[in-house]
Amino acid sequence: MDMILIVEDNKDVNLMLKEALTDAGYEVKSAYTGIDGIKEIKSLRYDLILLDIMLPYKSGDEILKEMRQFSETPVIVISAKDMVSTKIDILKLGADDYITKPFDLGEVTARVEANLRRSQNNTQASKIFKYKDMVLDDTTKRVTVSEVEIELTAKEYMILEMLIKNKGKVFTKVNLYESIWQEEYLGDDNAVKTHMSNIRSKLKKANSKEQYIETVWGLGYRLYK
Repeated sequence: MDMILIVEDNKDVNLMLKEALTDAGYEVKSAYTGIDGIKEIKSLRYDLILLDIMLPYKSGDEILKEMRQFSETPVIVISAKDMVSTKIDILKLGADDYITKPFDLGEVTARVEANLRRSQNNTQASKIFKYKDMVLDDTTKRVTVSEVEIELTAKEYMILEMLIKNKGKVFTKVNLYESIWQEEYLGDDNAVKTHMSNIRSKLKKANSKEQYIETVWGLGYRLYK
């Protein structure tokens, strides 16, 4: 289920949007100030954000400028400002769409669906694989956790790639060694164990509250189900 964040200080408007999007099948969370909005964006991975411009403590354009330094999450701005120059400025800051108040709820839902579809198509084209808050980009060979890149050796990346592309599948030490090292496994599992320990350590450093790789005793390793 797609997660949507609504950052809108008008409680009636926020609730109206939340009810419409919940009815459309989305999981929705609300924030009512700019500070709360940017905290949510930094702490959780959302699939799309509905963002007002005139917000207490931190404006919508400030939020947009800040989040574009670390996130490509689609943003639809909903604002009473209807000047063309304002729309152009907001789109240049990184907004994906702009809806002017007052709005039609059906149009908002349709725009949400369109932007999510476009984002998901782009993700598939880029060969991006997601697991919890970990994202592996098969095109750039980068891995991020909570949208922060982690530094991996080539073999560490290849191990994570095997696990995330085959979620739930258990890989034995023999599987991993012969696939990654391209050599016959002769019973010395130190190489696999050391690399797995290093990967776990880097993942834990990136997010100590989450678990990613499970040891299936007597069998091997897999991503937690």
